[in-house]
Amino acid sequence: MANQAVNTFEDLTGVSTSSFSNPYDALISACEDDPVRIQEKYQLHRTTRNAQQKVKMLDTSFQGVNIDPILLRLEDATVEPGFKDPRNCFVFWGRPTEQVKDMIARVQQELRTVAPNLWLMPRDNQHITVLEVTHSKTAPEIQQLVDSVRDKIPAMADYTHEHRTRLIKPLIGYDASAIALSFVPAAGEGLHSGRTPEDDKFTYHHLRRDMFSMCRDAGLQVESRYVVPSSHLTIGRFIYTKDQEDGNGSLDPEKTKALIDKIEEINAWLQKDYWPGHNEGKIPAGGEFNVGQEKGLHCGTGPLWYGGGDAVHLGKGY
Repeated sequence: MANQAVNTFEDLTGVSTSSFSNPYDALISACEDDPVRIQEKYQLHRTTRNAQQKVKMLDTSFQGVNIDPILLRLEDATVEPGFKDPRNCFVFWGRPTEQVKDMIARVQQELRTVAPNLWLMPRDNQHITVLEVTHSKTAPEIQQLVDSVRDKIPAMADYTHEHRTRLIKPLIGYDASAIALSFVPAAGEGLHSGRTPEDDKFTYHHLRRDMFSMCRDAGLQVESRYVVPSSHLTIGRFIYTKDQEDGNGSLDPEKTKALIDKIEEINAWLQKDYWPGHNEGKIPAGGEFNVGQEKGLHCGTGPLWYGGGDAVHLGKGY
């Protein structure tokens, strides 16, 4: 019954990257470098995607959630004893602050009320992918790439120390494979002391653009799976179908609907509890993710799909 189709990463904002050597410049150019418009594109992408996934998952032809076969084997050693994830990657991650992790824990516990067998991303493994240099390679291939730019990595991992970008307005995004918590780049809302609207002109999309340029200038070929306007942390994945089944092992559409209803309920309270528009313009603790705060960027390699792997360098936090 498990459907293992691979997800495609489609930009749902209508912006084409084809005429730009740095694909992140496309959105910045389309928005005339205006953080308000950049935020609107991120918001459009995530709401459009949720609407599409809801239609798909509630359709009578829906085959059930996509089981992650690799994660299943890593979590349940009886499926294939001795299994190791063969996909080695090279990434730059942002780690969420403790307050953001507290908010995620609250979300994860709510999700578990309707999906008790959902795999939850462990607190210390949570990450936002600022730039995926490459993925799904052998360990020696990755090692060769890292060795070629080792002297440049510290400056890249430290970049957020002086280039501080805020993400706000948390919202759950989902599809048949995973559940993520997404943010949008700030555009002057809920500024805290010491930060000005001018500072928000350097958005998360600008950070991704600069990291792409630095990697390319260092001689790396960047082979990211996606450059879509999304700033998300995966918080749960499906490794079993039983939460969506009836007592006889058949798909129960009511249980899929209950999961989506729960996600929409969580999104309503995220907006109420954590968005600036509902809190006298202030952003409550956990509703803002400053990338590089507490910990700088994490340059990691290895089989790190689920937040583990090896740390090559940890950037300076602030």
